[in-house]
Amino acid sequence: MVILNFTPDSFSDGGDLNPGDGELLSRMVNFHKEGASIFDFGGQSSAPGAKDVSAEEEKSRIIPGIRALHDYRVRQNKRWNDVVISVDTFHASVAEAAVQAGADIINDISAGQLDSKMLPTIARLGKTVCLMHMRGTPQNMNSLADYPEGVIPTIAKELLERVVAAEEAGIRRWRIILDPGIGFAKTGAHNLEILRRFDELRDWPGLRGLPWLVGSSRKNFIGRIAREEDPKKRVMGTAATVAAAVQGGADIVRVHDVKEMAQVAKMSDAIWRPYNLEGVSL
Repeated sequence: MVILNFTPDSFSDGGDLNPGDGELLSRMVNFHKEGASIFDFGGQSSAPGAKDVSAEEEKSRIIPGIRALHDYRVRQNKRWNDVVISVDTFHASVAEAAVQAGADIINDISAGQLDSKMLPTIARLGKTVCLMHMRGTPQNMNSLADYPEGVIPTIAKELLERVVAAEEAGIRRWRIILDPGIGFAKTGAHNLEILRRFDELRDWPGLRGLPWLVGSSRKNFIGRIAREEDPKKRVMGTAATVAAAVQGGADIVRVHDVKEMAQVAKMSDAIWRPYNLEGVSL
């Protein structure tokens, strides 16, 4: 999954993309050549302390790109059958507009908690949802990273509650993806524990069999450990977290550096998931 942030204030790539970018489509085509198959469009930064933007502003940032990619996918016919469009939003109205423009997945960092209309809207639209573990909002989540019963059991318990809420809203279980929420209401130590014990989280009763997304790309805990202040220079640190996520059983890795992380994912698959080597001559 490639991160496409159309925001001026995202922690790593703010201002890199904009709706009027005349080369946007060619950049997305290149991401596909490098190994991206899911394109995640975001118009609202979820970095700690980020300011809210209106739903209308969010839509104006992402809908043109979603529509352009969808139309290109249609024109490519079967050659782009593996391309999936995702929208990173916690607003139901933005999710609906994105689906109308061609989105397939709603990637909600709040798992439906910041907009009561989100889960019923996704159910009505018949689309897939990614439920991420987070507490509070981007403005206050860093003050809520307290897990007296343990980070893995608590994430499992709180995600299971969101799965139940999604199913009660009418979302089919086979349309649910989970995300442990690395960096969201988590300390650096929590993030490392999630990666270290990810297989345990995936195997939690009630969560078994669901697909998982992991998004660790360029995050601050990598910078602190690698002693690299510039998020764009955290490629190698990110690579280690992607390998750990694949080893732990991640089905999707959400990244900025597509070419590099596609290689990491392929090699990690070859080491820990050799059944994916069909057709490769060794």
